[in-house]
Parts: sequence; structure tokens; C-alpha cells
Amino acid sequence: MPEVTLSTLNGLKAKGEKITMLTCYDATFAKAASQAGVEVLLVGDSLGMVLQGHDSTLPVSTADMAYHTACVKRGNHGALILADLPFMAHATPEAAFTNSAALMQAGAHMVKIEGAAWLAETITQLAQRGVPVCAHLGLTPQTVNVLGGYKVQGREEAQAAQLRADAKALEQAGAAMLLLECVPSELAAQITQAAGVPVIGIGAGSATDGQVLVLHDMLGLSLSGRVARFVKNFMHGQPDIDSALAAYVQAVKKVSFPASEHGFSA
Repeated sequence: MPEVTLSTLNGLKAKGEKITMLTCYDATFAKAASQAGVEVLLVGDSLGMVLQGHDSTLPVSTADMAYHTACVKRGNHGALILADLPFMAHATPEAAFTNSAALMQAGAHMVKIEGAAWLAETITQLAQRGVPVCAHLGLTPQTVNVLGGYKVQGREEAQAAQLRADAKALEQAGAAMLLLECVPSELAAQITQAAGVPVIGIGAGSATDGQVLVLHDMLGLSLSGRVARFVKNFMHGQPDIDSALAAYVQAVKKVSFPASEHGFSA
């Protein structure tokens, strides 16, 4: 497919075409996913769980992320590569600059940062220095110990109002994209409609500008045996992985995924 850029993603949002994103950690799957039409490959710190076998994303280092980003770059065929800044890698603006540089030099086109409005200054300064940022809101796995577990965020009105305010603040600070994880579908729709940048959802309903899943989840693979509500196994009924990837892209584009049973209510 033609090379996907931020302009491509903004154009898809403008014309109402859904954006497809999947996590990816190596060259082989980068080739398969990008050739299937996945527009964004997310080198997620989820690799700590699905590749390294940890019980959270917290042990992942910037060196881990840079290594896997470089692997994905080698196999990529035109997708935009988005790489996570891992736990504490953006604790200060200076740390964010250093660690973002490592990921961009490894092959990322954009970095993803978990947090809220307190990140505004860091995002502004990264954008000024040529680093596009995706701001990750809602359930932020790096703060799972503060949140008290992997819980839906934004069900209470005060919390929903804060999420709307955070999304607006981070877009105004220069975030080029937003990602909403495990928030009520109606709230995600409100944030998406208000945002001038693409909004990607996972467990956030079908009204966002695009969807992301962990690659291993959508292929029906799980170390724990637990399957999150927002996950669908796209290998079911397919003859091979390439067909499952194509089915995922088609389902997101046609808005048959996520269905109502994959979302959350307030």
C-alpha cells in the first residue's frame, strides 16, 4: 500500500473511513500486517506481557522498545510505525526527549505516551522537536497500580468530564492522535466528535476514528487464558494468519467490529 503518514490518517478521519491499527513486534508480522492493509503498526509495551511473559507492562525498557521497533521497521511495507514510551520513560520532559529520540532513530514515525493533562508541556516540546505524539487516555496500563486494576474509566460523570478535558488539553498541546482504552462507548464518541485529530479506540465502542487490538489477542492467543470483552478472535473460521489479518481490516473498515458486545456502558 502507499506509505501511510499523519496526513493519510487525518484524511481518513476527514472522510469518515475507519483507521486500522494492530500491535506488532517483529519483521515477519510487520510485513504480513502492513501488506494486509493495516495502516498503523503499534510497537506496544504490551510486548512485556505477550512476548516476555511478565504480568504487566512495567518491566519493559526503552532498549526493549527500540529493539522491537527496529525489527518492525525492517519488515514494514508502508504502514505508520507508532512506538510506546515505556514506564517512566517520560517522567520528565528531558527523559521524554532522550527516549523518544531512541525510538524515532530505531524507526518509529510517532511515539505514544500514557497520561493526562499533566503531559501537555512534554507533548508541546516533543512536537516542536519533530516528534509526533499519540496521547493514550482512559485505562493506562502503566498506572494500573494507581487505578487499582484493569478497570473501565469514565463511568462516573466527574471522571468522564476529566477525560474530556484531558483530551482537549492534550490535543491543544500538540498531540497528533489520541488513543482511548476501556472507556464507555458514548464518552468515546463525544471525545471523537470534539477532536480535530484521529481518535483510536480499544474497548471504546465503534464511534472512534479507528480501532486497535493486540495482535496475539486477535489471533486467539493468550498466555493467561483470559479474554477481554473488547477482543475478537479473527482466526476463527480463517485458513491462515494472512486471512485473519485481512478479516480484521475489513471488519474495522465496514464497522462490523467492534460490535455492541465489545464495548462498555457508563
